Amino acid sequence: MSRNDDFAGALLGTAVGDALGLPAEGLSAQRIKRRWPEGWKHRLLLNFGMVSDDTEHTVMVAQALISAPRDSIAFQRELARRLRWWFARLPAGVGLATARSCIKLWLGFSPSRSGVFSAGNGPAMRSAVIGVFFADDAERRREFVRAATRLTHTDPKAEVAANAIAEAAAYAVRKDEPVTTFFSKIEELSEDSEWRSLSRRLREAFAANETVEKFAPSLGLENGVTGYAYHTVPVALYGFVKNTDSFESALTSTLNCGGDTDTVGAITGALAGISFGPGSFPKVWIDRLRDWPCTKEFLRQLAAQLDCCSQSGTANAITQLFGYRKPGSQFAFSFGNSSSWLRPFGASVKRLRIE
Repeated sequence: MSRNDDFAGALLGTAVGDALGLPAEGLSAQRIKRRWPEGWKHRLLLNFGMVSDDTEHTVMVAQALISAPRDSIAFQRELARRLRWWFARLPAGVGLATARSCIKLWLGFSPSRSGVFSAGNGPAMRSAVIGVFFADDAERRREFVRAATRLTHTDPKAEVAANAIAEAAAYAVRKDEPVTTFFSKIEELSEDSEWRSLSRRLREAFAANETVEKFAPSLGLENGVTGYAYHTVPVALYGFVKNTDSFESALTSTLNCGGDTDTVGAITGALAGISFGPGSFPKVWIDRLRDWPCTKEFLRQLAAQLDCCSQSGTANAITQLFGYRKPGSQFAFSFGNSSSWLRPFGASVKRLRIE
C-alpha cells in the first residue's frame, strides 16, 4: 500500500513547522502575541521560510532508512556518517548533546558508543518518519528509534520521548484505533514515574477539553516549551490529538506556547501533516518555504523514495550528503554545502541548546 502522502506530510510538515517556529524560538507566549498579533507566517529573509536542524536531521534519518531499511545497525552507521559530515560544516544552533556526539564520531568512537547522557528533544524531532516507515511493525519501529536515539542521546528519557513520537506517527498513518487506546500505548512506553504522570495528564486534559495553551502551563511551561524531551513531546502530542479540525490549528496551537518553537513546531507539523495530508497545508506556508536544497520539491522526491523503499524493503542508493556519496548513487543532492550561504539570514539565529 502506498504511503507517499504520509511520508510527504511528515517531511513537509516538519519543514513548515520548523520554519514558522524558527524566528520565535526562545520567546514566551506573551511576547509572541505582542510582537506578532497578526498570527503565524514565515518571517525570515524577505518573509520566506527557512529550516533548521530539525528538518535537516529528519532528512538524514529518511535517507539512512532508504539506504538500510531492514538492518538497524547498518541504519545507525548510515545516520552516523551523515551526522559527521553535517557537523563538519559547523551548523548553527546544533544541540549540545548532538555536538558532543558528533565530536566523538570524528574522534573515532563507533556509532554504538558515540551517544552522551542527555534527555534533550533531538531524537524526538527526527522520529516521526521512522513511525511512518514502520507503521505496521511495532518491534522494528522501536528498534530503529533506539538506534537513532542512542547514536546521540543515551538517557532513557530521550528514547521514551522519541518512541512516543514514532508511535504517534504510526497511529496517524493507521487511523485504526480510538485515541484512548493511543494514550494507553503512550503510557506503557516506560515505567518511569515522570512519564506515567505526563501520560495521565495528557489523558485528563483531553477528557476536560483543555486547550493546548492551557495544557502547556500546567506542566510548568508558562514561559515556553523547553528543549527537555519530557516538555517538548507532551505538548506536541497534545497539539496533535486535540486539534482534529485542521493542520493549521494543530500547528499554531503549539507554536503559541512559545519557547523551543521550531522543534515543537517541527514535531507537531510532522504528526499533523501525516494526519491531514500535505494538501491540507495553507498554500502560502508551502509556497514561501525557501531553503535550498531542502526545498518542497526535494522533500516530495524524498517522500516518493521512502514510499518505494518501504514497499519493496530493498535498500536504494541515494543522494550526496555533506561530502559523503554512497557508491553507485543515482541522485546528486548536496544537502550540506549550499544552504550554509543562507544561514546568516536563517538558522543562525538559533543558540546552542540541550537537544
